[in-house]
Amino acid sequence: MPEIAAPLIGWYRQNARDLPWRRPGFPAWGVLVSEFMLQQTPVSRVVPHLEAWLARWPDPASLASDAPSAAVAQWANLGYPRRALWLHRAATEIVTRHGGVVPSDVDTLLALTGIGDYTARAVAVFAYGARHPVVDTNTRRVLARAVHGRAHPGPPARRDLADMEEILPDSLEGSAIVNAAAMELGALVCTARVPRCRLCPLAEHCAWRLAGYPDTGDLRRRQARFEGSDRQTRGAVLKMLRDAASHTLPLCEVLPDWPDPRQRDRAIDSLVADGLAEATEGMLRLPA
Repeated sequence: MPEIAAPLIGWYRQNARDLPWRRPGFPAWGVLVSEFMLQQTPVSRVVPHLEAWLARWPDPASLASDAPSAAVAQWANLGYPRRALWLHRAATEIVTRHGGVVPSDVDTLLALTGIGDYTARAVAVFAYGARHPVVDTNTRRVLARAVHGRAHPGPPARRDLADMEEILPDSLEGSAIVNAAAMELGALVCTARVPRCRLCPLAEHCAWRLAGYPDTGDLRRRQARFEGSDRQTRGAVLKMLRDAASHTLPLCEVLPDWPDPRQRDRAIDSLVADGLAEATEGMLRLPA
């Protein structure tokens, strides 16, 4: 459906949010950091963390020269803290393999720690203006409804990239805008629970709307509850370490009053296994 590209571009130019990574001259390193942070994290939470991160580490070399513990501490409450370790390793790889310059080639980006299909294409497109399909959760929902007439997308698949490729304009600028516009439309208008169809620039083309909004099922995987989970416990341990002097605590002082001691111990063990903490001689600390 290439006919949806033009209304997407027009809508985006009028309605796109003013976000740091969309501003002229924003560096490729900043785009890479933003993409790491935006994984499973709302934009509103990411922006202040991104600005603080880039103020401290404005390029890969500055992060690579610092300790992994600094990256984990700076990550604060963004969640999924392994991303901080992966970003630190990617920065080190960018320095050692690419002279401190974030690569522009998708395959080269994919060889860096923590970078998958989406992030590699997002950096190539939004930092360097290359022409590739970029597909996130919001994009998949827009494609499912507008192109395939489904209420919700199915599980992620390689077909998603082919679907996006079919609607991209030939021009580099146009294709980059359509990639960004599909994400933005899914985030602001074509939302999962209450789509705002009367505001949608694709209303005249949307297969789901034209079919009468059929209930085609929802195969999305539900995220496990956070409250009382091991994830919550891991986060509480990491917060104690971030707040502690030298990011180090005696093991006996880590969540001593936690309701489930076995869950606490399991969280500590998993953090050590993931490289997010180190346990030595009765002490627990962030990775050196």
